[in-house]
Amino acid sequence: MIIALITLKYTQSNSVCYAYDGQAIGVGAGQQSRIHCTRLAGEKADKWWLRQSPKVLGLKFVEGIKRADRDNAIDVYLSEDCDDVLADGKWQNLFSKQPEPFTRKEQREYLSTLSGVSVASDAFFPFSDNIDRAKKSGVSFIAQPGGSIRDDIVIDACNEYGITMAFT
Repeated sequence: MIIALITLKYTQSNSVCYAYDGQAIGVGAGQQSRIHCTRLAGEKADKWWLRQSPKVLGLKFVEGIKRADRDNAIDVYLSEDCDDVLADGKWQNLFSKQPEPFTRKEQREYLSTLSGVSVASDAFFPFSDNIDRAKKSGVSFIAQPGGSIRDDIVIDACNEYGITMAFT
């Protein structure tokens, strides 16, 4: 939680940060609403998690591929546009062996097994939808200042999911 809180210190106002194992894995900053920050940061955290999956770590790249090309190929591989790197005539430029698609269903199943992520917010969570979204990215701990007139609903959501929340 400390890494997430320190990260927020250096972002635009209205920010949410997901952190895991001593590093920030998703930051959503400067959005007009807290849920948009939570979603944006959560999507980035999900992408970080998916890059750590055995399916991605097992990708066989062509020898000599540049880091930027490899990283971009992984991003496209994880996206809805995966055919842009998996189609015949394209995958051969990036991979030494044609990868199997990493389907949305497989990605969701992988993400559903994760836990231990911390989330921090620079302002209160006004609604429980932020907690619902955070849980989808393996959040187990939340740090936020509180002060919403709906704190009780947010606390109830944390209790329902078994999330530990600390008011800062």
